[in-house]
Amino acid sequence: MRKIISVIGDAVIDKDGDKFRLAYETGKMLVDNGYRVQSGGMGGVMEAAFMGAHASKNYKEGDTVALIPSFDIHEANKYADIVIPTGLDMMRNALVANASAVIAVGGGAGTLSEIALAWSLKRLILAYKNVDGWSGKVADTRMDYRQRYPFEDKVFGISTPDEAAKILKEKIELYKDYHQGIKMLDLNG
Repeated sequence: MRKIISVIGDAVIDKDGDKFRLAYETGKMLVDNGYRVQSGGMGGVMEAAFMGAHASKNYKEGDTVALIPSFDIHEANKYADIVIPTGLDMMRNALVANASAVIAVGGGAGTLSEIALAWSLKRLILAYKNVDGWSGKVADTRMDYRQRYPFEDKVFGISTPDEAAKILKEKIELYKDYHQGIKMLDLNG
């Protein structure tokens, strides 16, 4: 089964800018390396990543999965192969974050929520440190004090899709635990 990687970031970007280029090249790299690409399915980084996925020599229909916030399938960008209309609005960010890995390109509050959710869900997180937005602010940091895994675990800062490919190859199989729900301590016994 091919792993799904979420690409997250700004919903509005300049098509001539670094975020567009990095998202496009990341989407292409992911499909080139046998992954599927998932996102919130809207514009900006999400659309650029899907465009890149479609440009891969290995692209097959079904390689781009859009988890859109409404029930209106027409909101998805034209490069979305599979459109899942969640109807969950911003709460769908938890679904986007629960992929085999998450790669952030810039981003605002929505992206930050997806990064935090991916951390809580014990997912591998990569963040472009060479663009503005939350990906650059959290790159090479830990999201909180809790130990998720008994090895070097952080938001891995990257600058190129090649760096992302290398980290995915080296680390994706290490991130095998899944969130089991919030457990409360039994203080009575």
